[in-house]
This record gives sequence, structure tokens and C-alpha cells, in this order.
Amino acid sequence: MKSTDIHPADYDAQGRVRLPFLFWCVLLLQARTWVLFVVAGASRGQGDTLLTLFYPDRDAFWAGLLPGIPAVLAFLCSGRRQTIPRLWSALRWLLILAQIVLLFWQPILWWLGEPLTGIGIALVVADIVALQWLLTNPRLRACFAQERD
Repeated sequence: MKSTDIHPADYDAQGRVRLPFLFWCVLLLQARTWVLFVVAGASRGQGDTLLTLFYPDRDAFWAGLLPGIPAVLAFLCSGRRQTIPRLWSALRWLLILAQIVLLFWQPILWWLGEPLTGIGIALVVADIVALQWLLTNPRLRACFAQERD
């Protein structure tokens, strides 16, 4: 059943709600360490320098990959969401949980002694906005709803 809160142009040819553009932005925000990892791998000789610039502590880099796993999984499953409806609907809650973890991650790093920077503050603000959007956007909620036959 289609919701009246969603514009008819937001549906694809199969009658499913299209994923919003901001969904992809939130996935990039959550998988920011994964994106850095791919960019560092693609920039042959300067990959180690790039990783050291953003993550001087290698343990923080490996720990930073963990909250991005649901975002990577959502990206990989997005094309087949109709074939794995239970996993797909559970992914919304995993993304919300990962966003909560990321929201508290940066303040914990500050508390442990990492310097307070503009980039860190911007990430916390972006994490707050992303969490609020994940929780309240009706179109996104409809994208993750299981279809009942």
C-alpha cells in the first residue's frame, strides 16, 4: 500500500519507494573510514601518508571501520532489497545504531585526549543531523518497510 505522504514521482517502475539522495550521503558519512581506506588504496604511493594524516593511531583506524560496516552492507544490499526484505528492514535499525555509535565516538575521543578541531565538531553536527533524519524521514521509513502480501 502506498503512502500519501510520498510523492508519486518517488516510486520506481516496480512500485517501490526510491531511496532518497540523502540516504546515500548518510551512508558516506557513516562509512567515512571505509571511504578513506579505498582512497588510500587507490592513491598508490601516498596511501600510507594519507592514512597517517587522518589516523595517526593505527588502532583508531581499525576501530573506525567497525561503525561503517552497516553502511557498507546497506550499500551492497540496496540493489536487491526486494529479494532480502527481512535483512533490508533490519538494516534501518542497524544504521540508526551505527549512527548513535558515531555520534558518541568523537566526544569520547576528545575525552581521551584528542584535540578539539573544527573537523571533529563538524562531524558531530553532521552525525546529529543524520541521526535525526534516519529517525524521522517518512520516505526513508517507507523504503525500509516490509511489503505485506
